[in-house]
Parts: sequence; structure tokens; C-alpha cells
Amino acid sequence: MRKTSEKSKVKPAKKPASHTAHKTAPAEHKPVVHKVAAPVKTVVKSQDTSRAVGRRKRASARVRIQVGTGKITVNGKEMAQYFPYFVWQEIIISPLKAVAKDKSLDVSVKVSGGGKRGQAESIRHGIARALVIWNEDFKKSLRSIGLLTRDPRIKERKKFGLKKARRAPQWSKR
Repeated sequence: MRKTSEKSKVKPAKKPASHTAHKTAPAEHKPVVHKVAAPVKTVVKSQDTSRAVGRRKRASARVRIQVGTGKITVNGKEMAQYFPYFVWQEIIISPLKAVAKDKSLDVSVKVSGGGKRGQAESIRHGIARALVIWNEDFKKSLRSIGLLTRDPRIKERKKFGLKKARRAPQWSKR
């Protein structure tokens, strides 16, 4: 067997100075300051236009209203073409009808996410918010109908070990 000399032995690595600094000298503790991002402004009002964001489930709608003839465009298409069902169209027009502005305001919308029903309800929420920015007097009537309240219900996340959010795998006794 071969003998090893003392010089050829590998020395253990030294710990970094910063690792042992807390043992030898007390370090000054500085308070941790968490930077909070500035809130995103979702509402804008200029002289002739008013903008707002409406949300429902996974759908998000950016709405712009301006004085016009009652034309509603959704993602560059006519509302009747994008939302072919009458029920969806009624959902969208409801805040405008509530304040009797369905024939005097043009609405332009960019909507994404969710399904058609969620998109229609997010547009309704955005139009209601934009109307309040347009004229503060509309707030009372829109609030009483419930159009300014954001529907907080969203899909619950799936948990591990389960088939869906709460659906457990089928259990067999034998």
C-alpha cells in the first residue's frame, strides 16, 4: 500500500468570511424595505372619451366610450357579429339602457380571455365603470342595479390527488 505524505493531503475548504462574520462581530441589521409597485390606473377621462376596464372570471375588457350614434364594436367587429346571441347583446347594452344613452354613445371594446358569456359580462362591467367616469350622476342608478359590482367568482384551482378542484377519484369498497 502506498503511503501518503502530509503535503499531499487535501485541506478542507475555508468558509467564506461572510459566513463566519455573524459569529465574530455583531452585524448591523438594516430594516428591509419592500418596494410596492404603484397602482395601475385603469380609468382615463379626456374631454370626449372615457375609458375603463371590466372583468369577469378570466375575461378582461378594455372599454372606451365617446359621443356618437350608438355603435358598439368588439375587437374590431360589430357587436352582433362578435356576439351572435341576443342574450349576450342585451347583457352588453344593459348599462347604456339604464342611463338612456344607448343611442348617443359609441362604444369600442378590446376583450380577451374567458368564454363568450364571461366576455359579455366583463364588457358590461367596463361600460358601467366608463359611464360613471363620464358622468358621476350615473353612479347611483348603476349601483342600485348592481352593474358596478365586480363578480368575484372565479374557477377554483385543481388540487393534487383529486380529479378536479374537489372531485375525488372514484372509491371502491372491494
